[in-house]
Amino acid sequence: MKRILFRKKYQEEKPLSLGSLTWKRFLKQKMGVISLTFILLMILIAILGYLITPDQTPYCNEQHLEISLQNPGFKSAFIQFKSENVAKKQNWIQIMLFGKRIENRIIPVQSYEMTADSVHVLLYGGTNKESIPLAELDAKNPVFNRTYYLGTDRYGRDVVSQLLMGTRISLAVGAISVLIALTIGVFLGSIAGYYGGKVDQLIVWFINVVWSIPTLLLVIAISFALGKGFWQIFIAMGLTMWVDVARVVRGQVLAYKEQEFVEAGKALGYSGLHIIFKHILPNLTGTLIVLSASNFSSAILMEAGLSFLGLGIQPPTPSWGMMMKENYAYIVLDHAYLAIVPGIAIMLLVLAFMLTGSALRNAMDVRSK
Repeated sequence: MKRILFRKKYQEEKPLSLGSLTWKRFLKQKMGVISLTFILLMILIAILGYLITPDQTPYCNEQHLEISLQNPGFKSAFIQFKSENVAKKQNWIQIMLFGKRIENRIIPVQSYEMTADSVHVLLYGGTNKESIPLAELDAKNPVFNRTYYLGTDRYGRDVVSQLLMGTRISLAVGAISVLIALTIGVFLGSIAGYYGGKVDQLIVWFINVVWSIPTLLLVIAISFALGKGFWQIFIAMGLTMWVDVARVVRGQVLAYKEQEFVEAGKALGYSGLHIIFKHILPNLTGTLIVLSASNFSSAILMEAGLSFLGLGIQPPTPSWGMMMKENYAYIVLDHAYLAIVPGIAIMLLVLAFMLTGSALRNAMDVRSK
């Protein structure tokens, strides 16, 4: 009778799994939920890319020097000439990933007046109106208006478009760098911690050698060796961030390999790699998630710093660090926001990853109530 009652009580009060309990703890932390929501919003912006940017040209690099350094909220009219080349059709996926190729020549104008067969326009810097026949303009959209919500930079490019596409660069750099660091760090750390002996000594020696070199100098050296570019910066940062992962994984594996389930795996005849990847590493998931969030924010800061120094992402690819480099001289002038806005974007994204990592660490701490 007592066994039956105990069984019914256990079924009624079935404990939560570790995964659901972790997420319940995480959702109770408001700052963690807000920061995770912000990160998901940034990921959505990065995925949609050119579909949501006002300037849909590749790299958001549509330049109009006539309207350079205009204040936020600036509005301008544009006349669009007829294209002599037949534009290739692009589907929405191609536009989302690579931008929209525009064959038409577009010119900003201060004012315009349309008649039956021509358009009278006043160009920027001009004093008299010029007449342009409608036959020379695009039949579908000869004249249109555009609003620059954050103004234009010194090349007359839309700041909002540059800022939105910079999100894709920062998240891509962080994701690929963290993935490379996790792959190398988890493999070397787990091998060193599990096998020990000379293997451990050799890997620890290599870790200490890389650890002794300043990270920024190592990234700069690898960047010089691989060259400047989009993919080179990913590889350079990934090859320098694995040391932290390897040290943490090694320490965790040293503790877990003395547990009973590892001894049971050895008794059943499982190989060392099978025990490492099937039994030990799944227990390190929480630690690796928190470490990845921290490394993600470090990668974003490092990319911005390298781009500011001219060693990271190269123009015309939009990057928050590149935007700060191109506009830092305007901090003491009337257009300080051109450098401040991308700096705020970097700060918010890094802060979001740090708060998310902290919330996940607290949620996965089994010692907390």
